[in-house]
Amino acid sequence: MGIVQNSERNSKPHHTASKEKQKASSKPLKAPSPPPPSSTKSKGKQKAKPQENVQGLGDGSIKDLPRAFTIVVGSYEKLLYGLDASLVPSSSTSGSEPSYDIVLKPTFAFPAHVSCVKAVAASPGGKWLATGAADEIVKLWDLRRRKELGGLMHHQGSITQLHFPSRAHLLSASEDGSLALFRARDWSLLRALKGHTGRVNALAVHPSGKLALSVGQDRTLRLWDLMRGRGAASTKLGKEGELVKWSATGKSFVVQYQSTIDIFTSDMALRHSIKHPSRIHSVLFCKPSSTDADGEFLVIGAEDKKATVYFVPEDPDIAPYLVAECVGHENRVKAVETIHIALPHSSSPPDITPSTLLVCTISSDGKIRVFDLASVPSTSASLKPKSVVAIEAKAEYDTRGSRLTCLTVASRELTSDAAGEGEKTNANGKRERDDEESDEGEAEDDGWEDMPDKEGEEVEEESEEEEEGEEEEGEDEEEEE
Repeated sequence: MGIVQNSERNSKPHHTASKEKQKASSKPLKAPSPPPPSSTKSKGKQKAKPQENVQGLGDGSIKDLPRAFTIVVGSYEKLLYGLDASLVPSSSTSGSEPSYDIVLKPTFAFPAHVSCVKAVAASPGGKWLATGAADEIVKLWDLRRRKELGGLMHHQGSITQLHFPSRAHLLSASEDGSLALFRARDWSLLRALKGHTGRVNALAVHPSGKLALSVGQDRTLRLWDLMRGRGAASTKLGKEGELVKWSATGKSFVVQYQSTIDIFTSDMALRHSIKHPSRIHSVLFCKPSSTDADGEFLVIGAEDKKATVYFVPEDPDIAPYLVAECVGHENRVKAVETIHIALPHSSSPPDITPSTLLVCTISSDGKIRVFDLASVPSTSASLKPKSVVAIEAKAEYDTRGSRLTCLTVASRELTSDAAGEGEKTNANGKRERDDEESDEGEAEDDGWEDMPDKEGEEVEEESEEEEEGEEEEGEDEEEEE
């Protein structure tokens, strides 16, 4: 497999955008409805397209959920940590609670970059891993084979965020003010998206995989059409957005500024605002594991040493409210991730759903923790809980003082040791199917090759941005603490 290393820097970039593109990127943000699927796809490809977003399933269907997962964490010390997590039946039971334990097995820890790691992302299915750092390089890894593939050197600033919209594409954001879309088949650059006049703080891809939002230092919110590779609309926020996330349904999104979260509908109408008691570092929407849930969870990691869980009802007239707190960290919570996981067969009584929702957190105390949200109420939005549920970690791993910065989780298959003899055959068979599906996903281009090169190879709205050395600010902030 060929890896593109610095080839895009050597190619001649477009320094001016067409009038049509400039006009499109300055339009107010309205109703970001996903564009229709490309008509160039064959029926065969549509049938072969694998199930994406395995981690986001909340329908309780045990056959579609992973039974194990991998946690990957980056740090200021340039280290990359990997933990294999699996659920095993517990010898003790506690009422109606799921009877299982979480086992965390460290699998790797090594210096992945020459400077602090700032972003990590795993592809759906857990085959690819991408890491980004202040060294301006996006490194690529085969997570299953524990093998480095190479590096992408397109950006000219620290990498701020990475995301796989599908198994076939990687989206990156950087302090150079741009986003870049790469194809996983050969890791070539498909589109360079420019429009922000300062660093891009965060990006969020719509659940459809066809749209993306980004916020940046220029205090704007931008909507990108990933199918056409160009800016679709933008709006001024009036303050610098630090994080942006779509809801699991794609009907709303949030923008975070310091300790405030604004919840917007898809047509940019402000729905509600949440004022958190401390500065926020991470925010994430997720579906409850309950099949009759009438809303979504909003998980927040912040300076208050907790991962706080709000319930956001489907009814827009009902304000979000606090339902749970994941406690135990001794310092700020830097990042949160969630995954729906299938419970071990022997730990699933008839009256309990065969899956649960886990929250993984990292903190400046150097510890990685895993929490179970099974006890958190997720129905009857009009009836607020009388008390907030305090949740303690079901598993913990200590990196012994590393300043952890970023986190991702990836589904994986059970090995024979974790699955047991009764599940070994099924686990191996599922692994083979996943490999085949992943290869099919890599071959898909979602209509990108049908777009002429001049259509959106690079979208640029402003002149070159100023380099301000922001990569060292985060380190200084951590040291002051």
